[in-house]
Amino acid sequence: MNPNLRKYGKLASAATAFALVLTACAGGGNDANNANANGNGKSGASAGASEDSSIPLDPFGKYPEPVTISYSKYQGQEVKFEGSDTIDDNPIIREYKDKLNINVKNAWVVKGTGDQYDQKMNVVIASNELPDLMYVNAQQLKQLVEADLVQDLGPLLEKYGSPFAKDVMTQDGGNALKSATFDGKLYAIPQTGSNIDSTPILWIREDWRKKLGLPEPKTAEDFFKLSEAFTKQDPDGNGKNDTFGLGLSKDLWGGMPGLEGFFNMYHAFPSIWVKGADGKLVYGSVQPEVKPALAKLSELYKDGQIDPEFASKDGGKVAEAATSGKLGMYFGAMWTPLWPLQDGKKQNPDMEWQAYAVPSADAEPAKVSAAFPVGHYFAVRKGYDHPEVAIKLLNLDMERQWGSLYDPVKYWSKDRTIEYRKYAVYPEAEPSRRNLNTHIAMVEALASKDPSKLNTEDKDRYDQITAYLEKGDLTGWANERVFGNTSSFTVIENYVKNNLVNDNAFYGAPTEAMGEKSAALGKMQLESFTKIIMGAASPDTFDKYVTDWSKLGGSEITEQVNAWKASNP
Repeated sequence: MNPNLRKYGKLASAATAFALVLTACAGGGNDANNANANGNGKSGASAGASEDSSIPLDPFGKYPEPVTISYSKYQGQEVKFEGSDTIDDNPIIREYKDKLNINVKNAWVVKGTGDQYDQKMNVVIASNELPDLMYVNAQQLKQLVEADLVQDLGPLLEKYGSPFAKDVMTQDGGNALKSATFDGKLYAIPQTGSNIDSTPILWIREDWRKKLGLPEPKTAEDFFKLSEAFTKQDPDGNGKNDTFGLGLSKDLWGGMPGLEGFFNMYHAFPSIWVKGADGKLVYGSVQPEVKPALAKLSELYKDGQIDPEFASKDGGKVAEAATSGKLGMYFGAMWTPLWPLQDGKKQNPDMEWQAYAVPSADAEPAKVSAAFPVGHYFAVRKGYDHPEVAIKLLNLDMERQWGSLYDPVKYWSKDRTIEYRKYAVYPEAEPSRRNLNTHIAMVEALASKDPSKLNTEDKDRYDQITAYLEKGDLTGWANERVFGNTSSFTVIENYVKNNLVNDNAFYGAPTEAMGEKSAALGKMQLESFTKIIMGAASPDTFDKYVTDWSKLGGSEITEQVNAWKASNP
């Protein structure tokens, strides 16, 4: 396998970008080790450990003597074990010992939900009985840093991090690392994810569009013509008025379906923070561009193009409408062909869904919202003698899961039902461009009919896609719609190439006012927007919503967000 298929750019470029990120985070040109030598700063233990001659400089070098690290572990309900293996003794734990001479000991394990784990960690932090390596959320990391309980990992990541691990940390442009940086020092390793995978895509019943002789949606006007036709021109041919143009759920936002893409048509970005005209950060939900989008949704609802009962239906119900042939379009995530559309294709092989970019309401191309994907971090207890162990484990986990050591035969049970990587210290951290690079490699392989450069997992996808394209085997349809020539990632690749991804500009820990008031403000937003869409309130009531949002905590949150921004330029 060519490991570069899962990497963004050349590793030399990644190392340069990584160094630039660390330099930017350092602020004022102060070297972290110099600060520690002067007795200033919180990373003295880190700097001392990094100069220990017994620590192998090779990112994958084995310690001459065993090193033990205790770890707080979250075990999802889906995690299973083979034979006599347990969370404390399994192929991954044994590999840490065999390859690195590191003994990973679970200080405690929470089996259940992420919320249950966070609650346990809150108790542990309050008692100051910290394990050496901790899995914490953004708010908990902030608490630990303010209490001077965790170590600066920046110099250690720079010194001991493998090229690929550094690459993974910077594929999003550096925001993940910046979110773990306080006063110029990196106090945790972010659990990286993909911002671009969250961007909205317009999904259309392509067989209906072609049947009705309508053009592809290049503009918002094209989009609205499709919505009306899918509602009123009997696209399923059953002689009944039982189809809707646009899918909505009671939650308004999300991957199946979500209104993010609809608002993006109007250059509005609800629920994320964006840079205002004066350079300060503003909340997208209260900007003037939101109002015309709400007004148009109200028109569509009044005209019957939206299910009149959407306010009582969750995403599962909308999925049923899509798969049963009652829905013409929705804005949703890249993964929706895998669920729920594959089920619809099995029920009706003639059903065809096509991914399109979000069109624009005017001559300016539509930028699309991207969520900040980091919610948790890995921090090292201050005083632990070998903080660089966290970097060594990161190196191995990244290579095993996404890089040169990737081997699904080795790291799955023989019947491919148990995934060993779930046992890792960094089980869910992944490169931002992982799926996009899979698409790029897949398109190349399909064109050349040569899958030899694909890894084992992507070769399986290739086989499914070619079986669908050449033999009509429908089991490969969803993967073709996600990774193939005209797919989810064809659209996302276009977003990336044309700089159309609008990231959430706030990626810090929740501010104090957010913790106190965000839930109430979110509820008010949902109620206000839903009433306007359903015609229970005029679009002009949006102005009152904006005023109320500011009075009930929005202004305070905005001040705190911009204070964060001023300290994180």
